[in-house]
Amino acid sequence: MGFAASQARLIMLTARKSDLEIQLQFINQARLQLANVSGALFNVTTNLEPESPQAQAIQARIASIQTLDKSLELQNKRIDAQWQAITTEVESVQRVIKKNIEMSFKAFA
Repeated sequence: MGFAASQARLIMLTARKSDLEIQLQFINQARLQLANVSGALFNVTTNLEPESPQAQAIQARIASIQTLDKSLELQNKRIDAQWQAITTEVESVQRVIKKNIEMSFKAFA
């Protein structure tokens, strides 16, 4: 791969890596909001009778929030795996660029 192609590939990979990082931030922010809502719901249930319909409805809502959180966690892991792969590829392309530069300077020396 030539120097220009390597540079273009590095720029594209860096952009993709940044996109993945922002997606991870959005997912973590959503998970934090779900944790806050879940905590607030737990606090509400402490003032209710455990067998009351309101408490059971809140428990069902908490269970659905936990399911959504697990889904977000899986999505987070998937994106993190992609980020790791891109990071490895960026390092590889950087090595190729370094070799191209070294070969160019040897040719001119």
